[in-house]
Amino acid sequence: MPVRKILVIGIGAGNPDHLTVQAVKALQTVDVYFVLDKGSAKQELVDLRASILAEHVTRPYRWVEGRDPERDRNPTDYRATIDAWRRDRADVVRGLLSELGEDEVGAFLVWGDPSLYDSTLAILDDLLARGESFEVEVIPGVTSVAALTAGHRVSLNQVGKPVQITTGRRLAAGWPSDVDDVAVMLDATYSFEGVDPDTWIYWGAYLGMPDEILVSGRVGDVAARIREVRDEARARKGWIMDTYLLRRS
Repeated sequence: MPVRKILVIGIGAGNPDHLTVQAVKALQTVDVYFVLDKGSAKQELVDLRASILAEHVTRPYRWVEGRDPERDRNPTDYRATIDAWRRDRADVVRGLLSELGEDEVGAFLVWGDPSLYDSTLAILDDLLARGESFEVEVIPGVTSVAALTAGHRVSLNQVGKPVQITTGRRLAAGWPSDVDDVAVMLDATYSFEGVDPDTWIYWGAYLGMPDEILVSGRVGDVAARIREVRDEARARKGWIMDTYLLRRS
């Protein structure tokens, strides 16, 4: 019996060359590409996906877009808000999947790697729990953390020491215990400004893209510059994706 198949393909942090050979091969099997449109401010992210297909795909395919639901960026109950937003996204994705025939392959092109702070896999699990029928295959990609450390030419961890990946919201609540190296994602509130000023920071935005920005140094020396550069870039482009590594001396 034919079964629909969904590929979740990591496409890297912004450089089209981040695409792996495995990902390129997977693209050749796809009938339908699904995209959640985040509005005109982030059209550049949709355009990058389209350029990847134009460069690597030679077979016919369909492109199906759905509107990404809005969410409260400053909720009083963060977890409840995210859960509700993911349910709304799952409803949108469910509608998109109706465009996929029983013997066809669909794909989501995921920024970075599907395993790291991305909701696609959770949404597909939600739909499977609701009774939808399809197979899922994940193609890993280059994460923004890997692109960041490559850009700064540093290792993610120190010799024999652990590293923790967390969010700006959690860093604002306090430095994680038992680690000296913290990679921070999803920080819109400059949480690094609250750490020891002697901490070293490796910060980057638009990693892998032509307008990549990198700043490094002691937090006490470069925090104001990062804020200035980030605010200017966000105002100019209408969106920003950045991450950073903190290393205690």
